[in-house]
Amino acid sequence: MIDLNGRVAIVTGAGGGLGRTHALQLAARGARVVVNDLGEGAEAVAREIVAAGGQARAALGSVTDVAAVDAMVEETLADWGRIDILVNNAGILRDKSFARMSLDDFRLVIEVHLMGSVTCTKAVWETMRAQAYGRIVMTTSSSGLWGNFGQANYGAAKMALVGLMQTLALEGEKYGIRVNCLAPTAATQMTSGILPEEELRLLDPAFVSPAVLALVAEDAPTRAILCAGAGGFELANIAMTQGIHVAGDPPSADELAARWTDLASREGDTVPMQGWVQSQHELRKAGFAVPELVGA
Repeated sequence: MIDLNGRVAIVTGAGGGLGRTHALQLAARGARVVVNDLGEGAEAVAREIVAAGGQARAALGSVTDVAAVDAMVEETLADWGRIDILVNNAGILRDKSFARMSLDDFRLVIEVHLMGSVTCTKAVWETMRAQAYGRIVMTTSSSGLWGNFGQANYGAAKMALVGLMQTLALEGEKYGIRVNCLAPTAATQMTSGILPEEELRLLDPAFVSPAVLALVAEDAPTRAILCAGAGGFELANIAMTQGIHVAGDPPSADELAARWTDLASREGDTVPMQGWVQSQHELRKAGFAVPELVGA
């Protein structure tokens, strides 16, 4: 059973939707929860947790405001002495086709989703390293993993969070910090008007939040991309095919194009443990004996 008693969690964008249900379910398992959002919703969710017998405090402010994020972390440490869990959930949408999208809307979505997660993670990172324990969840999306029409900005930000997770999981491993991604499907304020009402009713955010509990538990995995929605759960992986070797100095682009079917074959594909594996794989196909990379 997942027991979060004694743990302190920060959930961003928790004034409603997914963030609210994440906060409620974390509190129900015993965590003390900092409910972050821009407005009164954060205070309402904090009161809801307290009324149910839990411990919570609201922290108003944008994840893009470095001073506000730092203050939230400092106040949490002053009140509760530690931070064990960070759920980077805050986000916005500015959907348009790429041809019609302004650069300002592109930058804004990147700033909130990617840099907001970076800012919050950076603010808790040293605390988690010092206490040799941390659980961080980045909120990615199917739009980043596989693309969605009209969401170039959102998809770029969400895929960037996967890259951030991959590296932070490596860097945090020896400090007991586990970092994962959640790819949710839920009916929230952000998805209102996109899906029919009947489908939205099936996508209750409360059906996603159990995935967060699994990703922040003491025995949580690390470097997982967990998809969740309507009670369904899947793992996504960024895989590499066995590929081909094209001889020549340089290799022939014509041969590469001609052998594309062999290159694309999924038979024997792998999930590399770090970026070096790609170079290692390619050099070995060329006939070199390449040593394993020793982690820093």
